[in-house]
Amino acid sequence: QVQLVESGGGLVQAGGSLTLSCAVSGRTFSTYSMGWFRQAPGKERQFVAAVSRSTFSTFYTTDPVKGRFTINRDNAKNTVYLRINSLEFGDTAVYYCAAADELLWSMQVASRATNYKYWGQGTQVTVSS
Repeated sequence: QVQLVESGGGLVQAGGSLTLSCAVSGRTFSTYSMGWFRQAPGKERQFVAAVSRSTFSTFYTTDPVKGRFTINRDNAKNTVYLRINSLEFGDTAVYYCAAADELLWSMQVASRATNYKYWGQGTQVTVSS
């Protein structure tokens, strides 16, 4: 059984940084493409970033995320990370990691939530003044 466990969320001041982690178990991590999504209160789940299996191609949503978020994966540690810099109030959300079997070869493929087969429980990020 595949399990995804996020960690690293919390209460952070605006302008600060944090790194979210997602540890994957249950199957060979390198065979998955990994994505991060977030859901703010009262809003739909939103694609944030993804990194493909095999090619390690990365994809990011557009502003206001662009340039502030960095995704990377460590296949040796079965973990994917999301670094968030210059945190803004609008970044407050529950952040979810997800795993897909597909090779991510376009933004359309990477950002589609239905392409991801496994999901974590989420980690809360709250940005304060």
